[in-house]
Amino acid sequence: MRPAHAFLAFAVMAVWGTNFVVIKWGLADFPPFLFALLRFLFSALPFAFFVRRPRVAWRWLALYGVFLGAGQFGLLYYAMRADISPGLASLLIQTQVFFTIGLSMIVFHERLTRIALAGTALAAAGLAVIAWHLDAMVTAKGVIAVLAAASCWACANTVVKQAARGSSERLDMVAFVVWSSLFAIPPLIAMTLAFEGAGTAWQAVRSANIDAWAAVAWQVLGNTLFCFSAWSWLLARYDAAVVSPYALLIPIFGMASSAWLLGEALPGWKLAAAAMVLGGITLITLVPLLASRPRDM
Repeated sequence: MRPAHAFLAFAVMAVWGTNFVVIKWGLADFPPFLFALLRFLFSALPFAFFVRRPRVAWRWLALYGVFLGAGQFGLLYYAMRADISPGLASLLIQTQVFFTIGLSMIVFHERLTRIALAGTALAAAGLAVIAWHLDAMVTAKGVIAVLAAASCWACANTVVKQAARGSSERLDMVAFVVWSSLFAIPPLIAMTLAFEGAGTAWQAVRSANIDAWAAVAWQVLGNTLFCFSAWSWLLARYDAAVVSPYALLIPIFGMASSAWLLGEALPGWKLAAAAMVLGGITLITLVPLLASRPRDM
């Protein structure tokens, strides 16, 4: 990858990683499902009026919006409100890699390699370390909610793969995210009304300070439009095996920024768990890439 493009990939990971701290700031004023609703409402509008709808079946847009909006981010925000720290959330959400592999085996009949099995086992050991250290700051409810969010992310990944296979042209991920965000709005409205109440939501909107609205804007502009645009451009220019390993930087930025800006403690057990989970992901993403490189004659 050219240095300028590597820097772009690095910048995307920095935005995605540090965003967990921004989410925590936003949750100080907005309840979680309302916060997710605002993110996807403003990711869809007004951009849907200016971005051409991607040429994919409506069902893929609907499924992606529900899995990504109500599933991944609704559950992630819910967990981060009081049940898990931003740093650990940024780590656990990366288990989507293993859920994606499992779904690919079921839907696309892909085979589980020995490397993938070893990586999954190593990451599972890291999750066991986290489960052993549950306390008031990291609850079982929080861990389960983030793992459920990761599984929804994996479902969204599978939907994108299906949509791309059936599309007559290269899938524009920015347009895909903008238009699918429309379908995230109805379930998030229902979740907001059912679990938080219209009165609570309205009061939060009225009383939110500028920092909270800045957090919403960052979810839309930084994480959705900039990151998805840049990431999609890199994936279109380079092989996925070259680009995807950069995602390993997300929990590094997430845990470091949470420790620096929020004072999150990084005891030995947390670093060990992070090393095991990231080690498992590294086995799955980097080892096949290195093995596929041609040997010098």
